[in-house]
Amino acid sequence: MVVLSQPAALDHCSPIKSCKASGFFDGIPEVDFTDPQAKTRIVKACEEYGFFKLVNHGIPFQLMAKLQAQTVKFFKKSQYVKDRAGPPDPFGYGCKKIGPNGDVGWIEYLLLNSNPQVTSSKTRAIFQETEEDFRFAVEEYIFAVKKMAYEVLELMAEGLNIQPRNVLSKLLKDEKSDSCFRLNHYPPSPQLQALSGRNLIGFGEHTDPQIISVLRSNNTSGLQIQLKDGSWVSVPPDETSFFLNVGDALQVMTNGRFRSVKHRVLAAEKSRISMIYFGGPPLCEKIAPLPNLLAKGEESLYKEFTWCEYKKSAYKSRLADYRLGLFEKTAPY
Repeated sequence: MVVLSQPAALDHCSPIKSCKASGFFDGIPEVDFTDPQAKTRIVKACEEYGFFKLVNHGIPFQLMAKLQAQTVKFFKKSQYVKDRAGPPDPFGYGCKKIGPNGDVGWIEYLLLNSNPQVTSSKTRAIFQETEEDFRFAVEEYIFAVKKMAYEVLELMAEGLNIQPRNVLSKLLKDEKSDSCFRLNHYPPSPQLQALSGRNLIGFGEHTDPQIISVLRSNNTSGLQIQLKDGSWVSVPPDETSFFLNVGDALQVMTNGRFRSVKHRVLAAEKSRISMIYFGGPPLCEKIAPLPNLLAKGEESLYKEFTWCEYKKSAYKSRLADYRLGLFEKTAPY
């Protein structure tokens, strides 16, 4: 059983990988949302890291704390009650197993649909089973984070000098947008660290397939990103800020100018709670490099595909697989 009020049991960890944690990385790009140069800083961060920290974002801390409290309350429920919200299809409650292809982690989670126009039956059932305060906290938080994500993407378009300004944000605003929202709980693993000096992998290395991801967590460490040289660095936690990362779809749309950052989460000595909005386009949307981002004579690095095609392909893969490889154009002989 995985609950907040009990320590993680050693006999649960056998199939879960471990690794050494690194020291905090002080080079994470920071973007002040109120800075007149925010658009330039966003583009630079996406080119160099595919990842940045957003401060002065305008979302009240009380709103974030409210959802965190409701999330903790949910994960403190008995395993029997939580299991009634599963198994994930992919929406719903899951524990340890991540996806259908054998990946496991030191984690329990709740995945919800975030588009009210296409809400899944599982998401509706979960809201009916939980207290109204939980649903209100989730909906209020998603509404605020979506608005922020739209503004970030519009600043991004300005920084890339592409028109119209909403060329990216309109995909998330679309009434058929295929976006989702995830609440994660990584239980503490004090015994394991004391025994071996290593950390359990809470969520294995991967890139996000969508356009953009917006992460907020409690003040517990664990998130790591991979730099261009292949090294892993730990992201200093900050419960007052958001961390945004480029997804595979955005890497394709910028023809590789932005990189979809590989990241992972390590379990820590304290419980880690994270909440992530994944902004995806409509299923029928064609994903290809934006024409006005291609220089004269520049060829597309990727085959055109629909978001539905890519999503299905990603769902069949393992977490660490390079999903975009199947959609890259081969070099001419």
